[in-house]
Amino acid sequence: MKHLIAPSILSADFANLQRDVEMINESEADWFHVDVMDGVFVPNISFGFPVIAAAKKHAKKPFDVHLMIVDPDRYIADFAKAGADIITVHYEACTHLHRTIQLIKSVGCKAGVALNPHTPVQLLKDILQDIDLALVMSVNPGFGGQQFIPQTLNKVAELKQMSLQLNPNLYIEVDGGVGIQNIASLIEAGANVFVAGNAVFAAPSPTQMIAELKNVQINTKSI
Repeated sequence: MKHLIAPSILSADFANLQRDVEMINESEADWFHVDVMDGVFVPNISFGFPVIAAAKKHAKKPFDVHLMIVDPDRYIADFAKAGADIITVHYEACTHLHRTIQLIKSVGCKAGVALNPHTPVQLLKDILQDIDLALVMSVNPGFGGQQFIPQTLNKVAELKQMSLQLNPNLYIEVDGGVGIQNIASLIEAGANVFVAGNAVFAAPSPTQMIAELKNVQINTKSI
């Protein structure tokens, strides 16, 4: 599987959101990554249904919606209506994770589960066959621009080995501090979807940076 790039619109210019959405449309990016924060599960607030629905009107690529919120079940149907194609919830926020995964699928979306940096990937073993995507947080969720946590590489490699046995088609996504300096190592470890916020939108040419991330050269012998 060729790796996918999912620019995070949390790092976009909200005063020119349509412009940035159209930039992603025309770039080599594969998905839009949409970070939803409630100020409870994480110490920050981002945006909700109206902004997602407005951006979706102009988007030509799938919406990868990452819910950093408590009790996500209450809002799954609303996020699907707003335009989510993939809905990812946090392992740490779901009391009945299997039920939540089934709810996401029942509204026609692909289902993902995210893990905070301190959460072992082994905890996904009993749910791995039921999900489409596993998201490894490589920073503590809540704010952009943080430094990549090196232990993420080991977690990705462990998750890849689990997926080969239980779910070979699993999307393994990494979010936080991803850039041209570490994407090749992450691909070699087994990741195949990359969220890029600051790396894209702080670049002199976001379109060129997306192309560089998409076409990075890797050592295929180590994969």
